[in-house]
Amino acid sequence: MSFKQLPTFMLAAVAFAAVACGKSETPAPATNQGGGELVVKIGASAPLTGPQAHIGKDNEYGTRMAIDDANAKGIMIGTRKARFELLSEDDQTDPKTATIVAQKLVDAKVNGVVGHLNSGTTIPASRIYSDNGIPQISPSATAVAYTNQGYKTAFRVMANDGQQGKVLGQFAVDNLKAKKIAVIDDRTAYGQGLADEFVKSAQASGAEIVAREYTTDKAVDFTSLLTSIKGKKPELIFFGGMDPQGGPMLKQMHGLGLPAKFMMGDGGYTPKLIELGGAAAEGAYASLPGVPLGQMPGGAEFRQRYEARFKQPIQLYAPYCYDAVNVMIAAMQRAASAEPAKYLPELLKTDHAGVTARITFDGKGDLQGGAVTIYQVAQGMWQPLQTMGGEAAPAAK
Repeated sequence: MSFKQLPTFMLAAVAFAAVACGKSETPAPATNQGGGELVVKIGASAPLTGPQAHIGKDNEYGTRMAIDDANAKGIMIGTRKARFELLSEDDQTDPKTATIVAQKLVDAKVNGVVGHLNSGTTIPASRIYSDNGIPQISPSATAVAYTNQGYKTAFRVMANDGQQGKVLGQFAVDNLKAKKIAVIDDRTAYGQGLADEFVKSAQASGAEIVAREYTTDKAVDFTSLLTSIKGKKPELIFFGGMDPQGGPMLKQMHGLGLPAKFMMGDGGYTPKLIELGGAAAEGAYASLPGVPLGQMPGGAEFRQRYEARFKQPIQLYAPYCYDAVNVMIAAMQRAASAEPAKYLPELLKTDHAGVTARITFDGKGDLQGGAVTIYQVAQGMWQPLQTMGGEAAPAAK
């Protein structure tokens, strides 16, 4: 019997089967329609393996704490009780891997993304989230370029490198009296971007940049580079990069008898930098957007709960991850929906009393009024020296 000769009821059955087989197996993102529990998927991405895994796991822990706290509270979105799930992915600090991870999270129908950690992974991933209308809040990507792309889905909960680089350059010249400065960066979007902002600020404050050198975020031997710089007699070396390079760089400066002061941005403000640098880390400077943890509205309580649960000190960005999750959830509550298209407009209206600060966004998705604090290693610990900028936050809710 030919296909044309099939009875009408059999043709209908074949058509129904074809449609059914063509349907996607991937569940739709959570909505507030219907009854029962509402499952909300929060994606997260950071380096969970490799040299920066200690910072990436810190991000994951902060995100997980916020999700577990939300589930314990029995949060309602619309008329349904929400259950939040964390989908955590390893982007390995690699831009190409980050885009693969981003597509994987989109395909999993996440309702929002907290991440990525590095600017170099956040920026390429942000295009994929934007193309699919998925809200993204980075807790740690500080490159100005991230929010300058014009994506309405991109937000961050800490000050950017324009703010951070300006403070670092001014502090180096005005407070440390450095007039001859050498600058090194790791050629990542974060490291180069921060170094560029530092140079602009330092030069505007009257410093001379006697050397501008480059390395990579995989290098561990900086002897020849530092030897070349030593001959130019800088009073300060600024490194735009992360602690896996900053620690060995400090040791090698010490070994070469290079007497210059050493300064980094937030990528160096970790316990790991002190561990890697050893005695050579004493006296080093770094910055971190935000006020010191003990001065944050909910910082002391957060630290106590974090350390009790994970049996380790906060590395860097965990409190910002915690705030990013809660900002996203609060927007869903205001919209009475976890659908990205419905709660995305509410993110721009954010006025959230977080652990780290009072969080409001400008039209680009940048944190408004972000503070930056300068720290120095003294007796083997980071000690705050000065906080610049920022807005007082109300007590955390």
